[in-house]
Order: sequence, then structure tokens, then C-alpha cells
Amino acid sequence: MAMPISIGAVELSSIAVGYQVQDAMLKAANVEILIARTICSGKYLIIVGGTVSDVSAGIRTALEAPSEAIIDHVEIPNVHESVFPALGQSVTIGQDQVGAIGIIETFSGVSILAAADAAAKIAKVQLFRIHVAMALGGKGFCLMTGSVGDCRTGVSAGAAEARKRGLLVAETVITRPSQELFSEYI
Repeated sequence: MAMPISIGAVELSSIAVGYQVQDAMLKAANVEILIARTICSGKYLIIVGGTVSDVSAGIRTALEAPSEAIIDHVEIPNVHESVFPALGQSVTIGQDQVGAIGIIETFSGVSILAAADAAAKIAKVQLFRIHVAMALGGKGFCLMTGSVGDCRTGVSAGAAEARKRGLLVAETVITRPSQELFSEYI
């Protein structure tokens, strides 16, 4: 499959229903599973990519699951291209790209996708990590770098998206970060 242009995610309270929903999504639409796994607190997370119409069909199918099983969901048409490598944790940052660090933390893995996309679309930042729900008690966080002003703009936009969903934990910008904070990425 070519690089997806849309991303969708659903977080479920049941692992069994999660597998059932994942199967239904794959049968209903030509989506690519980007992440599908159990996550902290006994939940199940499914993140898919594909065309706008396929992701929309997949998410519609997922939402047919029992409503008590659905914790959170998101559908982002025309997702910012930097979301995919940051989600796959495959971003390398050159010394010349190191700037301030912006951090957004959310209560769900799904909501961090919406926050990261909003940040990348509004500001000239480099997303370099989107971590969803594993070993975080079901939370999510994203890291970005850029100028202080761009990080503040990006974090503000991403945090507003998470706040609108009622799922923001924290937001911060470190203006002059220690080089060690980038050691995994350089």
C-alpha cells in the first residue's frame, strides 16, 4: 500500500471486542493496520491508515461495536505526513534540526494522534516521537522540535485539540533542552 493519506484510530475497553472490531474493519475497508495491540489497563488499540474513504469506512465499522466498549476514536483525513514516521518511531534528527522541545501528553493513545497532527499542521515543527499507550497506563505523548516560537505554536494547537476532547494531561515547551534529551534520535 502507498503512503496513507488518512489515519483512524479506535480505543476499546475490551480485548476480545478489539480483535472482533479489527477483523470487521479489515473486511469492510482497504485499510492498512499501523498498530493493533493490547495496551495498558487491559484495553485494545487499533490504528489504521489508507485513503480518506477507506479509513472513514473502517472507523464507521468500528463504531458499530457495543458503545460501552468504545473509549475513544479519531479519524483524520489528510493527516500531516510527519505523523507516520513519528508514530513508527523511525525519525532521525540531524544536529542542525535540534531546537526547543515541545511535549503534549494525553489521557488516551487516540487523542495524541489528533494533537500531533494539529501541531504539525499549524507550526513548522518536526514530530519525532508519537508514543501511544504502551507502558504509559494508556496515555499518549508526542515530542516535537523546532524554534521556540514554532514549538509553542504547535504545542498550543495540539493541546487545544486534546483539551477539546477532555483528554489533555500536560503541555510544555523546553526552550533550551540538554542535548541528552535528543540522544535516541540523533
